Amino acid sequence: MGGHGPATEWGVDNASDYKSKLGVYMFIIYVLVYAGFIAINVISPKTMGVVVFAGLNLAIVYGFGLIVLAIIMGMIYNHLCTKKEDELNK
Repeated sequence: MGGHGPATEWGVDNASDYKSKLGVYMFIIYVLVYAGFIAINVISPKTMGVVVFAGLNLAIVYGFGLIVLAIIMGMIYNHLCTKKEDELNK
């Protein structure tokens, strides 16, 4: 069987340093927010049972907030990286 080349042409990515730094910064932000979730669970687990919104307790609201934050941060990362790639990879 014969092989074939790559499906797409890959050139030099001049925005790779920017994307790496942005990814690290966004990861640190997410880790800090997640660490807050863990800290509340360790320090005061009963606090997670407090109803905070529409009959939902803090654990549910915070947990869904973490999921939504990850999605939003992913979209922001994609937007900023695409913008920087377009700017630098002309």
